[in-house]
Amino acid sequence: MTARVLPRVFLALCLVVLGAGSAPGVGLTEDPLALVPADAATVGVIHWSELRSNPLAAPLFAQMDDVSVGGDGARFLRETGLTPREDIDTMVLAMTRVGSGASGASSDGLVIVEGRFDLVRIAGALTARGAVLRKGASAAYYRLPSENDRRDGAVALVNPHLVIAGSEAAVVAALGRRESGGADGLMAGGGLGKSLPRVNRDASAWALVDLTRFPATQHLELHADVHVDEDGGPSRAIVGAMKSMSLLALQATVHGDALDVSATGVTNDAESRDLLEDSLRGLLAMWRLAIQEKSPDLVSVIRRFRVENDADGVSISGTLPGSFLRSLASNRQASKK
Repeated sequence: MTARVLPRVFLALCLVVLGAGSAPGVGLTEDPLALVPADAATVGVIHWSELRSNPLAAPLFAQMDDVSVGGDGARFLRETGLTPREDIDTMVLAMTRVGSGASGASSDGLVIVEGRFDLVRIAGALTARGAVLRKGASAAYYRLPSENDRRDGAVALVNPHLVIAGSEAAVVAALGRRESGGADGLMAGGGLGKSLPRVNRDASAWALVDLTRFPATQHLELHADVHVDEDGGPSRAIVGAMKSMSLLALQATVHGDALDVSATGVTNDAESRDLLEDSLRGLLAMWRLAIQEKSPDLVSVIRRFRVENDADGVSISGTLPGSFLRSLASNRQASKK
């Protein structure tokens, strides 16, 4: 009897395994960008795993440590065993503008974190703070208690390497995109997804901002004259030019003891592109004049910044040495005392 039954059991198991390959779950995606909605107004990525070993990121991690040394935040980290600077690898932040009217649009936020998480301890800490486990159509998540009439928040403990947080609606939608393989997500090619080629997705940090989703920045009829003077003329001109920009792309890459940075403003208005180019060049000239006596070694740094005007956008890019960044951090700390 046993000799006849075992082959059947083995065959049944094989069919189960083969069947699993064609089950709906095969479409699951855990690419964090695929979980971002295609209609996001902003999306940003920070690769903590690349920053943690670089000395230039030390001030940033020190600020994270300061946040976690006291209060409920510190207790939460102790209860969950989570050490952000060690356990978080990548963080994706996105915001979608929702609603309209006299009071303006509101923001629906989403945070997707990749790393190493103790789900049991995190679930216990959330429950202890009033979170309630909800069964969604795609997956379970914890609904957080609302505070000060804010939109209800939620946290989905997807697996030991992926956590999704944000408004309840945003988290539920992200779980749905995970289930569908990101069918209506950023990687499907819509919205800001079309502009992903404008950034190096391997950069230490990058962001895309759809300026058309922020009506306050969109006044195409406004232009500003360029004046390189002492009262910030170029700065005002840059603000004026930005009013016709449709997209802002930012990125920064840490390598060794330096930081490569770049920013691009996109517009199909040639006048605004010319204005922005002239304004940026004027601002760089002002900076050189301002520091040539106090910090002459930085003049060459500013001179190496490049301003480029192409068919649809204006970019500024350059490299900031570690000495300059440490000086900025020191001055900021001194100003707080």
